[in-house]
Amino acid sequence: MRFGIIGNTSKPAVKDVASKLFLILRRGSMPYVVQRELGVWLNANGESLGENDLCPESELPGRCDVLISLGGDGTMLAAARIAGAHGIPILGINLGKLGFLAEFSVNELQQCISDLVEGRYIIEERMVLQAESKADQKRYVALNEIVVDKGASARAVDLETYVNDDYLVTYAADGIIVNTPTGSTAYSLATGGPIVLPQSDVITINPIAPHTLTARPVIVPKNSVIRISVNAGPAPVHITADGQVEGFYNLPAEFIVRQAPYTVKLVKRKNRTFYDLLRTKLLWGFDVRIRAKK
Repeated sequence: MRFGIIGNTSKPAVKDVASKLFLILRRGSMPYVVQRELGVWLNANGESLGENDLCPESELPGRCDVLISLGGDGTMLAAARIAGAHGIPILGINLGKLGFLAEFSVNELQQCISDLVEGRYIIEERMVLQAESKADQKRYVALNEIVVDKGASARAVDLETYVNDDYLVTYAADGIIVNTPTGSTAYSLATGGPIVLPQSDVITINPIAPHTLTARPVIVPKNSVIRISVNAGPAPVHITADGQVEGFYNLPAEFIVRQAPYTVKLVKRKNRTFYDLLRTKLLWGFDVRIRAKK
């Protein structure tokens, strides 16, 4: 099994965790390559990676069987853009805060590598969204969400929304989130959207700060084609994919969002369910009153 490694150099722990990972892989005689940008940074901070250990990001999918992400969920989203369309499974070591995607802790590093090598893991396939701008046919892909919003303006924007060419509603809002089940615990959750199990074959449409109390999230089947038209309001209108890739468009603007033709494969442990993850990350069942008495 060949490993590829990417990481977020803004995380203080990444140097020590990467060094520990290299040691585990070397002891097991397991081949690995490191994203060049990460490797150069590590070498500048005391690591001793050779040129053969470094790999341009674009070549990682062809040189590994599993991509290890050292960081938070943002690093996992970057890993999904690198490896997702190539079918390479991604394992996330959480150096961030919440960690819905990067769910393995640093303390579990040795165990999760052993489980991988010995086949004690499962692969979860996660839906991906793709959005196209009518203006330039540029394509945006997202594991979590596609967001169309008002950009830097303080004014609301009118988002004329269609599902399979059937008119849904015109949201007067700060923006609209179209998210996968994976993205239901990200930006959508922060704006009052529902939590959706990752295995669900649905897409959620969720307005951001709508200017009417009757506007609510809508869940549609995964094969739905969602069209968002912005004909009036502040310009330019802003589109983002997973909060990491963005574009700005003059009005009128139109975007088509649909399920992508591939899934992202995530490495998961056999003995942990999504419900376990929710209880841990969202502190369900935690009683702040009891803690306050201690």
